[in-house]
Amino acid sequence: MAQPGLGLVVCPYEQLVGRLSYRVQQLDVRVESKTLDNVFLVAAVSVQYQVLREKAYEAFYALTNPHQQITAHVYDVIRSELPTLELDAVFEAKEDLALAVKSALTETMTNYGYQIMQTLITDLDPDQRVKSAMNEINSSKRLKFAIAEKAEGDKILLVKSAEAEAEAKYLSGVGVAKQRKAIVDGLKASIVGFSDNVTGTSHKDVMDLVLLTQYFDCIRDVGSSRNCKTIFVPASKNMGDEMRNSLLQVHDVR
Repeated sequence: MAQPGLGLVVCPYEQLVGRLSYRVQQLDVRVESKTLDNVFLVAAVSVQYQVLREKAYEAFYALTNPHQQITAHVYDVIRSELPTLELDAVFEAKEDLALAVKSALTETMTNYGYQIMQTLITDLDPDQRVKSAMNEINSSKRLKFAIAEKAEGDKILLVKSAEAEAEAKYLSGVGVAKQRKAIVDGLKASIVGFSDNVTGTSHKDVMDLVLLTQYFDCIRDVGSSRNCKTIFVPASKNMGDEMRNSLLQVHDVR
């Protein structure tokens, strides 16, 4: 057996029967099989191998066609492993499949003078309809998640808006209560002060005077409003009814 480099052949005692390369070679094998959930797919397997120098004789004479031998082992391992896995699990177990193919080939091909350098699962290709269905499932899951997140966001907005409205109404009620208390305290102080300083006046006279003052204040506010169009001037002698009717009329105008 001649070594790499320049060699001489002595005819007719010697003759060239073949050539053997020590370079790393690659064999690509495509295997079709089905998974545990009855989905057919094609697995592309790349086997990188090299002839062992110390077993070059076995590598050349032991096997008629080493490519067929390697291909047969790849078919055997892939078609025994894939039926035990579901489709989703197959994509997650690429490294395990490659390791199983390499172990089986190494155990067998070493005896024939071949070293298995690496085994790669380069592609897993299910039917196009299966891929479309998987994409639809994934799209539906993401859409469902997006709808749930949007609904949760709307819920938070509604809750926060209700809380803000409740807080605003509470604070408005507190303000109105304080305002009314201040008005009552002011009226009380005015009545007491007026009764003490002006002799011969009753509480009713003081209340009429206060109501008249508020009536004039209301007329002033209505007249200075930008939306004011008409002012109703009462002519009745009954001050209480007159003021009440005037306020109702002003409210209707607004």
